[in-house]
Amino acid sequence: MPKSRRTTPRTLALLAAAALTLPAYALATPAVAASGSGTTATVAMGDSYISGEAGRWKGNSDTTSGSRDGTDRAWTGSGYDGSRVYGATFASGCDRSDVSEVRSAPTVNQAQINLACSGATSANVFRAAAGGQSFKGEAPQADQLASVAANYDVKLITLSIGGNDLGFSDVISTCVQDYMVWWSYCNDDQQAAVDGRMAGAMAGVGKSIDEIRAVMANAGYASGSYRIVLQSYPSPVPRTAENRYPESGWSRTNTGGCPFWNQDADWARDSLVPQISDALAGVAAAKGVQFLDLRDMLQGREVCSKATRLATPTTAPSATTSEWARFLDLGTTVQGATQESFHPNYYGQLALGRCLTLMNAKSSGNWACRNTAGQDATGMYLTAK
Repeated sequence: MPKSRRTTPRTLALLAAAALTLPAYALATPAVAASGSGTTATVAMGDSYISGEAGRWKGNSDTTSGSRDGTDRAWTGSGYDGSRVYGATFASGCDRSDVSEVRSAPTVNQAQINLACSGATSANVFRAAAGGQSFKGEAPQADQLASVAANYDVKLITLSIGGNDLGFSDVISTCVQDYMVWWSYCNDDQQAAVDGRMAGAMAGVGKSIDEIRAVMANAGYASGSYRIVLQSYPSPVPRTAENRYPESGWSRTNTGGCPFWNQDADWARDSLVPQISDALAGVAAAKGVQFLDLRDMLQGREVCSKATRLATPTTAPSATTSEWARFLDLGTTVQGATQESFHPNYYGQLALGRCLTLMNAKSSGNWACRNTAGQDATGMYLTAK
């Protein structure tokens, strides 16, 4: 019989890793050696929400053995090998998946290059000469971009950054512990914490854009020869009215993997995520780059959403019925890595790739990407902001 996940306080220490993790990259053999000529490229930079964290999972299941009801793409038939999904970056924890946003938009340009790394902050994007810091064994992402810019014709750079600067992992950890241990709300003190970090985080996002432009200018690119798109974050949890599990009892923890009080879930979905999106939109406007708003990208597909269901031994995962985000992977026997929790999964990343493809066709303006209920990634669409 399949076993269900059971949560113990022992595992709460792992929660700090359950936030935005950021992706590393392995540069493919360059096709040319002249800046802005030859093979066209799309480049992804930033943190876990664009690196491809959680791409291992096709929906969620509380079965802890075997293929986890077909949801675990790392299952080999006799064990688990994360490198089947994350390649060489599985060892470092950058977790760039084979279905990351940029990889799921192959028709945008000829090459898809992922420099993002799970857990990155804006300091990991800056050039080392400008105070940038190496991360998980890799040089700052802007320094990596310099090599890419010299060997490819970079046309589109997508950036997801700021969440780790805001301490999103601490927010998640606190809210989960307040539900499971302290029986108190997290939204009041965590709102204050986010407010206190917001100015510094957005300054870091702005400097990241400046650093990218400096690298491209040094590589000989004219300002109008490439585009930068700054994107925001989707909410991985639903508002109270859309959660399929009751607030009381342990179903949100032991089965659903969404241990939040109603008040905290509503705050995260309808206050925190919009606040961060609006702040990022402000940075994009100030820096003159395009903005892709993803706040509603997972609407109806979140962890524990009423419109979705877990995979079971008799119900296979599906893009139209499964959740598009990874549940909180926590328990006496975890299925994968806790850092994958609350990130867009395999289905979510295919959807993000479709958003990027649609965004590429918009040479100007700011746009929001949303899904169509009951459809797979082909149902994603843009609305003007």
